[in-house]
Amino acid sequence: MGIGSGIALIVIGAILAFAVNVDLGGYVDIHLIGYILMAAGAVVFLLSLIFVLRRRSTVSTSHTAVDPANGQSVTTRRTTDNGDPLV
Repeated sequence: MGIGSGIALIVIGAILAFAVNVDLGGYVDIHLIGYILMAAGAVVFLLSLIFVLRRRSTVSTSHTAVDPANGQSVTTRRTTDNGDPLV
């Protein structure tokens, strides 16, 4: 489940909570189900957002060596992404 799923749950829950006015004989409360879906959608949305932001990390590597030809110190720095997609 991702960000889109969380938004979909929020929308479906809002439709059930605010737009549907059906009496099912007291066995099922459609408005309560709508509120539960909106809360679940908000949780899914926030968790997905946290996981997406945690994946955006970089790794920096520094390597120092001595060039055998002229005896000078050579420092190589490389910055790479962790390779995970943002989706």
